[in-house]
Amino acid sequence: MDVSTQLAGSARRNEDIALDLMKFIATTTGAGRTATGSTGFVAAGSAKPDDNVAPLLELYTRCLHAVEGK
Repeated sequence: MDVSTQLAGSARRNEDIALDLMKFIATTTGAGRTATGSTGFVAAGSAKPDDNVAPLLELYTRCLHAVEGK
């Protein structure tokens, strides 16, 4: 196995670990959830699902940096 194959394999592993870490944090803290109303009522100005993409991508980036030790 050459070095480039080893590096590609290790980079993918770090990405998988970072993704699992991000999912754990998002699930535990409720990050990325939209506001839900009770009994069918929706709060005015509630966030759309698209509004949660940027914070989740930022969380993934932070998790990837933590896994890589940066």
